[in-house]
Amino acid sequence: MEQEGVSGAVVVRKNHLGQEKSPYLLQHKDNPVHWFGYGEAAFELARKEDKIILVSVGYATCHWCHVMEHESFEDAEVARVMNENIIAIKVDREELPDVDKIYMTAAQTMGENGGWPLNVFVTPNLHPFFAGTYFPRKAWLETVVKLADAWKNQRPQVLELATKLHKRLSGENSVFKTMGALEISPSIFANAYKSSVSNEETEYGGFSYAPKFPPSMQIQTLLRIYRRTGEANALQMAENALQGMARGGMYDHLGGGFARYSTDTRWLIPHFEKMLYDNALLITAYLEAYQVTKKQVYADVARETCDYVLRVMQNEQEGGFYSAEDADSEGVEGKFYVWTIEQISSVLSKEEGDAFCALYGVTQTGNFEHNTNNLNLLGQKQEGKDLDWSVKQNPLIQSAHAKLHQEREKRIHPLKDDKQLTGWNGLMIYSMAFAAHVLSEDKYLTAAQKAAEFIHAKLYHGNTCTLLRRFREGDARYDGTLDDYAYLIRGLLRLYQTDFNEKWFRWALALQTTQDQMFWDDSEGGYFFTPLNPTVHVIVRSKDYMDEACPNGNSISLMNLLVLDMLTYDEAHAYRHRAEKLFRAPGGVVLRAVSAFHAFLHALDFYLDLVQQCAVILPPAHNTQHAPAHNTQHTNSPHAMRAALPFVDVM
Repeated sequence: MEQEGVSGAVVVRKNHLGQEKSPYLLQHKDNPVHWFGYGEAAFELARKEDKIILVSVGYATCHWCHVMEHESFEDAEVARVMNENIIAIKVDREELPDVDKIYMTAAQTMGENGGWPLNVFVTPNLHPFFAGTYFPRKAWLETVVKLADAWKNQRPQVLELATKLHKRLSGENSVFKTMGALEISPSIFANAYKSSVSNEETEYGGFSYAPKFPPSMQIQTLLRIYRRTGEANALQMAENALQGMARGGMYDHLGGGFARYSTDTRWLIPHFEKMLYDNALLITAYLEAYQVTKKQVYADVARETCDYVLRVMQNEQEGGFYSAEDADSEGVEGKFYVWTIEQISSVLSKEEGDAFCALYGVTQTGNFEHNTNNLNLLGQKQEGKDLDWSVKQNPLIQSAHAKLHQEREKRIHPLKDDKQLTGWNGLMIYSMAFAAHVLSEDKYLTAAQKAAEFIHAKLYHGNTCTLLRRFREGDARYDGTLDDYAYLIRGLLRLYQTDFNEKWFRWALALQTTQDQMFWDDSEGGYFFTPLNPTVHVIVRSKDYMDEACPNGNSISLMNLLVLDMLTYDEAHAYRHRAEKLFRAPGGVVLRAVSAFHAFLHALDFYLDLVQQCAVILPPAHNTQHAPAHNTQHTNSPHAMRAALPFVDVM
């Protein structure tokens, strides 16, 4: 069936996702649903046919997205009802985080908890009026029919609801002004400490019960509070969380790296997907803990996680880092990672098997589905005793590791979301460069350099000094968001302080200029999430200050501005003045919801601190590939800064 659009172009009623590059959208290309990508073709058809639009948002490694696809979107009857009544759009939230952010805010405003898949119904002008997450098949069919009927027969009520919600979304940027002013002082850290104390789960570490997400940024805040005040309990809470995560099954004891979250309080059974951003943030948290405590276990966990990323998550030829690995293989969550005792016995000698099973808690009945075992060190947990990572050095355990890892590699691997995102690469560039410095490992520096070169070659327009967000299979697309600029600038500044190559510093300066021009709000301060004149239509240009799974782009920008102020020696302090205005932008909400402002607190700690600087004077021909670490390598200050000054530029 074909329809002629208003512009005269013929719009074919079919599934349009086969030409996309997103692994998530391509997962849906064979659905009988007439999916569109997010764009004008779908919008125009909705206006012409006078139908509501479904904006269905997810990502390639989302377990419940897979479930809903199998139950509903692959079903012929469900597809028939959807095709007859609505225009259906699929969105990869990692490609279009600005679209996801707006509609997730709308869902939460309507009382939904949020999560993915996110299914939002909008009017032909893209104003939302109904939202939900996962729907079972029967409920989904009923919802589609009822909402299509409401559009036909109760349109004034639908439009009234959509108009009210759009006004609320448009006013989201002003909510911070209603919270009063924020006094910038060290007392804010006292609030953060009290919040952590009240929320700590003391038995297994962390700051919530099930589900339990890795609190990387909160751990970094506690390490700063400990350094700032000497409060031993702040350090203890940070270590409890770090050791709990590494001890449990959220950590992949065979292959390295962390899963996205734990489904239980003990950190035992994860949701098995692995995200690039989680591992980047956790690498940094463990390295900072190693700098503070000098405990080798934290360096070992960071090193193993870095090695996992290099082995599995980096494109060897081009250098970019991939986005994620799925939880499922062969349609079963966790199948790639778990073991029965029989599977282990068939690979290992009896002596190896006995030692391995005793260490990792492997039993006949198992701790996961179908008598399988997810490896963990919870049997090691004793009150007052640190996690002992050295037990893995037992020759029997090392032999068992090697054999089982080799055997696991023969299994069908989970889907790898191999798109490469500028912002997430920026996070990992930072972590790899930091790891190279702290652990004195050249391979991590090389990985960071290769990723930076990849972004410069594939996702950067040198003539306009602008970034694109996503690269996959030769295709670079979508405007860079605030996070893309902020995370990459942060990574480049860390890379410069590791190898002293001035090109990273100059690129960071140029990107900061672009960010200021394209994202800064001249009237109220702060950076918008989307650039001026975006190429992808968004109904609201949002601005926010709270951390989510990743650190907030405004808070990372705060730190970038302060670092640039220190490194440029600008007598006018333009970067510092902008940072000071940005500090004031969130207002009093920081005190009311301090647990959502950890990246902000890291920048505040830097601002209030006496920064340690180490200027290294190098001759013009010096090879910056292996710049000297000097004595900042193991400092317990997160603010130690290094800069290289060529002899010719010193004066």
